[in-house]
Amino acid sequence: MDAFVKFTSQSQGRDRIFRATQYACALSAYLLRNNSERKDLVKKLKSLETNMSAGRKLFRLGNAVNSIEASKRTMRLSDRVLCLCLTAANINRALYFICDNVLWARSVGLIRDVDKDRWSLNSSRCYFLSLVMTLTRDVYLVLKLMAQRARDKNFRQKMEEHLNESPEVAEAVVPQLDAFVFLLFESFKSQPAVALDMLKNTCDLFIPLDRLGIYQSNAGVVGFCGLLSSLIGIVTLMQPKLTLKP
Repeated sequence: MDAFVKFTSQSQGRDRIFRATQYACALSAYLLRNNSERKDLVKKLKSLETNMSAGRKLFRLGNAVNSIEASKRTMRLSDRVLCLCLTAANINRALYFICDNVLWARSVGLIRDVDKDRWSLNSSRCYFLSLVMTLTRDVYLVLKLMAQRARDKNFRQKMEEHLNESPEVAEAVVPQLDAFVFLLFESFKSQPAVALDMLKNTCDLFIPLDRLGIYQSNAGVVGFCGLLSSLIGIVTLMQPKLTLKP
């Protein structure tokens, strides 16, 4: 209970609960869209989804400053690849929040002469670029983990035993591919934070891809991916050891 109270007392925690609720409503509304007996429920779900989205925009009013400060910290990283990926991700994330704040100000009437579609498109572009750079960081870390594991003598012996124990797999699948999958799985197993972060960012990527028209899916796919990434975000916030750093 203490962990839950601590989680909900954080602005990030409340935002992730709102986000999970928003995409759960989107997914539920999509699944019930053809049920004539649930039309009223679908309308209520869509209304709740809109309210959750508006509430999240309010929570994110100061996040642009946080992202700028984060980019200053990542610029000092000694690893050039991590420095480039994370700094670019944080800068684009800051721009995304600025666009988001402008859209919020327009929605509440503080600003009127704003092209909503244009700012929404720019917001999605910045979000997309931020996710691409974060995923690039994830891939880089996975490759480093795999290289480290491959150099370990004990691991190489374990992998050889695995291949010898499954000769039928070696006959049906290219042995190098089987070894690669085994190495990848063991790398994720050793660092679950990397696996969770990559899964979360991959799920999130479907949202701007759909909005930008790069890869058209549907409201169900977007709702499912958004809900899954939100649940992962909640887990990693409640369990800091599962949060990927830097």
